[in-house]
Amino acid sequence: MPSGCIAPANPGGGWDFSCRAVSQVLGARAPGGQPLHVTHMPGEGGAVAFKSILRPGHAHDPVIIAASPSTLLGLAQHHYGDHTERDVRWIAAVDAEPSIIAVSAKAPWHDLREFVAAWRAHPDSVVIGGTSAVGGQDHMKMLLLARAAGLDVRKVRYEPVATPAEAIARVKDGSLQVFPAELSKMLPAVQRKELRVLAVLGERRAPSLLADVPTAREQGLDVVFVVWRGFYAPPGLSESEYREWVETLRTMSASPEWKGVLEKNGLAPFFLGGKDFETFVAQQTAAYRTVSKEIAIVP
Repeated sequence: MPSGCIAPANPGGGWDFSCRAVSQVLGARAPGGQPLHVTHMPGEGGAVAFKSILRPGHAHDPVIIAASPSTLLGLAQHHYGDHTERDVRWIAAVDAEPSIIAVSAKAPWHDLREFVAAWRAHPDSVVIGGTSAVGGQDHMKMLLLARAAGLDVRKVRYEPVATPAEAIARVKDGSLQVFPAELSKMLPAVQRKELRVLAVLGERRAPSLLADVPTAREQGLDVVFVVWRGFYAPPGLSESEYREWVETLRTMSASPEWKGVLEKNGLAPFFLGGKDFETFVAQQTAAYRTVSKEIAIVP
């Protein structure tokens, strides 16, 4: 039976991109011998798709489901009910985009250390804006940063905004002080020198325009937040099927075709598969769960 890929959202988003890109590059090399059929299953921030593969009769379906940090946040904050990350099989992450911490080009801070010192001294004076909801990806980046800096995470001021353009406009007019987001959302404003990037939340520095911007780790704060894209599978996936998927995606990630997809879409190579990915997911979800409890998003 041919394999399929479930995108837990409507067409056009990151999960849709993951399924379509992998389907295109793998073609008939996908497990099952035919191109992946992409199915959209939107609802509840990914919970509808997650719950669907746990229902009786679907736990052995030959499908993979697109995932990202949003999936782990949903699990950590009980948006998926009582389900946890242990209920499915985590296959691999296949690409990533680093997050950056940006402020106005006119801001008084020129690096992360200066900003954190001011934030620590006057937490009420720093308002952070992001395109995710309270407790979502952009908020969580700053909560983890605050925690690493020894700030009380309950004092972090965060305001959700509708679009990256709105966040950038408000940083420029001073009603927001910080916009933590993926580089792609801010690249034009950075190129126009409207925003200053204080840190890259990656394992290493970003190339090209941001080559001189140090990571948070280089500036003394052990925070990494990459917006990875990957896949999980139903719990009934056999060990042989699991290994086949891990190795198929590993081979794909090293291919020139996949590297071309990443370059075209401004994404970075990032492969983490099998048991290493399972460990990564467990650690990340635990960290999100801890911080979410500290700010009383979850009991």
